[in-house]
Amino acid sequence: MGMPSGPGPTVQRAILTSELLRLRLENGSTQSQAANALDWSLSKLIRIEGGAVGISTTDLRALVRFYGMSENDPAVAKLTLLAREGRQRGWWSLYRNELNQAYYDFIGYEAGASIIRHYGAQMIPGLLQIEDYAKALSTEFAESSAELEVIVEVRMERREQILERADPPELFAILDEAALHRQVGGQTDMAIMARQLRHLVEMLERPNITIEVIPFTMGAHFGMMGDFTVLEFADSRLGDILFLENARSADVIATDRDSRITDYKLAYANLRNLVLPASETAGFIEQIMGSMGRAPSPRSSTGGRRVSRAARESPAEGRPRPQQ
Repeated sequence: MGMPSGPGPTVQRAILTSELLRLRLENGSTQSQAANALDWSLSKLIRIEGGAVGISTTDLRALVRFYGMSENDPAVAKLTLLAREGRQRGWWSLYRNELNQAYYDFIGYEAGASIIRHYGAQMIPGLLQIEDYAKALSTEFAESSAELEVIVEVRMERREQILERADPPELFAILDEAALHRQVGGQTDMAIMARQLRHLVEMLERPNITIEVIPFTMGAHFGMMGDFTVLEFADSRLGDILFLENARSADVIATDRDSRITDYKLAYANLRNLVLPASETAGFIEQIMGSMGRAPSPRSSTGGRRVSRAARESPAEGRPRPQQ
């Protein structure tokens, strides 16, 4: 069985936990009552409802029976499918021991998002980075060559898995002008940033990608506080996800009940009032690029096709699967 398709296990598990919480509340049971009735520890149910662990189909059937659902109820079959898909492994599971938990969770949610809204204050967003830019940027923060390799490989795999799939999400990226001028990689190769800007112009041609720029002339604004991403999902049972990050730490708020998600969504809408007209964006980026010299195609900067760990460890037909 290959890597899961569709929204992915993180999103499927989140939808399932939302449904299980709804069923328990409709049943009028507390977590303690449900756990005691099934002879479970309270921590087990808390972890299941919190999405920290998956749930076996056997445990799921026992739980929904307690909530008054029949085995023949079509809704039970749908919940069972969610449970099975939620226990699969996404490609990012290969890097679980090398990523901080917040970023690991974010990648899982990002894989199933239908809309991605990103604001970049100083850097090009990861999904729009070329490999040379990602490597030059991450060199400043990675503590070892091994860590650098993982950071870049994961970023490029995210780009491949999300933007190159048959049904890519809508990606909206607002960039401060500063992110376009900062010549990442300039210490070793002055042409890296020009190639990166050329890639942005090429991405503007994709119907699912919108790139907007806030020029310096707009002055101070909310986005100067730092980068952030808001993920939205096609399934209404799953609330929006807010991801805040900086060079050394990250935070995921995995519920729309957190007021900060509303605050950042409103902030994003306000930032869009400051961007250049869409008809001027490509020309604006090209003007900055022109000041950096001629930009070769981004493909020439990668040194050949990158082979990710996910691709390397995907078993050939007839070979045993790796332990996961």
